[in-house]
Amino acid sequence: MKHIDLNCDMGESFGAYTLGMDEAVIRHISSANIACGWHAGDAQVMGRTVKAAKAHGVGVGAHPGYPDLMGFGRRHMDCTPEEIRNYVIYQIGAVQAFCAAYGTRLRHVKPHGALYLTAVENETVARAVAEAVVSVDPNLLYVALAGAKGKRMRTIGETVGLNVVYEAFPDRAYTFDGTLVSRKKPGAVIHDPKQVAERALIMAKENKVVAEDGTVIPLEVHTLCVHGDTPSAVDLVGSIRETLEAEGIDIRPMGVCFG
Repeated sequence: MKHIDLNCDMGESFGAYTLGMDEAVIRHISSANIACGWHAGDAQVMGRTVKAAKAHGVGVGAHPGYPDLMGFGRRHMDCTPEEIRNYVIYQIGAVQAFCAAYGTRLRHVKPHGALYLTAVENETVARAVAEAVVSVDPNLLYVALAGAKGKRMRTIGETVGLNVVYEAFPDRAYTFDGTLVSRKKPGAVIHDPKQVAERALIMAKENKVVAEDGTVIPLEVHTLCVHGDTPSAVDLVGSIRETLEAEGIDIRPMGVCFG
């Protein structure tokens, strides 16, 4: 039986603001990328989300981003490598502490938003992020973009000694060169559960994705991501899981299915 991980960005509420539908989404996923308080989230939310993940047998991951609460971490910041390393170390430590407090373990790290996309394109940023992860714990899994476009990010992670998990996005449109279509463009985020589930199945079974212009992009995929702040997130993850399991694909946390 083929197996794959289904991850979702979670814990993005903060203060009086509620983002996402974590309680419903977490029932369908196998790994949670938990916001670390800088692009979203706060101490109360981190604690609740780690406890919920443990209760549902969901793997816990840190989701560090740029210190950009106003922009939800989706704006580029001109940071030095040392700043990026320290930002990532700080944020991993926050989630790691909650894991220790609630009797579970941190399994993986996945950069968020602009930090993730910059690491795909920029070797210096990619190296700073990977070095931060390995300095905290070399046994942590490192989530990076699948396909040719993500090769730089993945190679640097592997070079510093990390086990790298290859990630694809069934709810996001791809460009012809294998990167994600900018959220500023119409159609960048796919909301139809049936369409997203079909894309997830093709990614998982056929190791490919069809770009917005029809280009077929080869992908080796270990984990599929659905964004928790998408209004239809519950329907998307439910449809993906149902479709994959109907095709004999087992859903497992990335620490179990890979690494």
